[in-house]
Amino acid sequence: MVLPNRTSPPNASSSDLAAKIDPAAVMRIKNLQLRAKTVVEGFFNGLHRSPLHGSSVEFSEYRPYTVGDDLRGLDWKRYARSDRYYIKKFEDETSRNGYLVVDQSQSMGFGSLEYTKIDYARTLAATFAYFLTLQRDCVGLMTFDEAIADYIPARRRVGHLRQLLVALSRPVSGAGTDINVPLKQIANLVYRRGLVLLISDLLSPIESLRTNLAYLRSRGHEVALLRTLDPAELDFHLDAPSMVQDLETGQEFYLDPETAKSDYQKRFSEHQSQLQNVCDSLGVDMYTISTSEPLQDSLFHLLDSKQRQTRGTARSGMLSRATAGLGGGVS
Repeated sequence: MVLPNRTSPPNASSSDLAAKIDPAAVMRIKNLQLRAKTVVEGFFNGLHRSPLHGSSVEFSEYRPYTVGDDLRGLDWKRYARSDRYYIKKFEDETSRNGYLVVDQSQSMGFGSLEYTKIDYARTLAATFAYFLTLQRDCVGLMTFDEAIADYIPARRRVGHLRQLLVALSRPVSGAGTDINVPLKQIANLVYRRGLVLLISDLLSPIESLRTNLAYLRSRGHEVALLRTLDPAELDFHLDAPSMVQDLETGQEFYLDPETAKSDYQKRFSEHQSQLQNVCDSLGVDMYTISTSEPLQDSLFHLLDSKQRQTRGTARSGMLSRATAGLGGGVS
């Protein structure tokens, strides 16, 4: 099965690939902040950069000049020091809000590896929270199952990252999934445009998802989906006829491996295709990620995509700003 955006970014080199960290090794780290730091440092090493360079204040105050920018915004003193053109950024560009919306329903508790989908999703969320904090952006969090569990407004202050990580570390308690509730709530609560990053297995109806994603986009938000799936969900395999249990409803039913596999693959492919069509029509990035993949791949995918989408424009979003800043000093 071919899934979208599962390759390395165009500029990734052999040394980028060498910098990737086995996700099983990351998951053995008990401290969530240390996990996030490990992934982000691996990401920066893949760009041939020190992790300290990525957190420099300069990337929150300036951005590289691109064709079409107003020349009155050029910082000539900075040009004299660096021999590179930089544009002074306005407050609206320097301080943006990012919201991580994380699915903590029972279906996310599935895992055929040493860890589950929710372990991987929490680490992804912690990684993005850590990364955006380094970029001096405000980060908020919403966790959900059939209802909203935690909501932490986007802030940038001492101790805020720790508060986010504590909320992410709480055990799964809900049963079903209602992905519409958090998307509606975020759209109603967040007035200033920013980034909404949804991390979920997206095992939900398509049409209601389309409506809520469209509403978020109409409010001017950047929206990206990280569909987090276990390898066993991507490549269904059952050795013998078995009784299986639905993690969210508790219902048990009999499955025959021969008929179940073909039916599952057909339904999964149809659902995946429908999701991709919805996202393409709304300008929403979606990445299907196996929990066996290195976690920094998600950073590469999102940042590279945003940079390519906004290349040559005068303004860019949170993710593309970060890439522009990081790429500006790579030799």
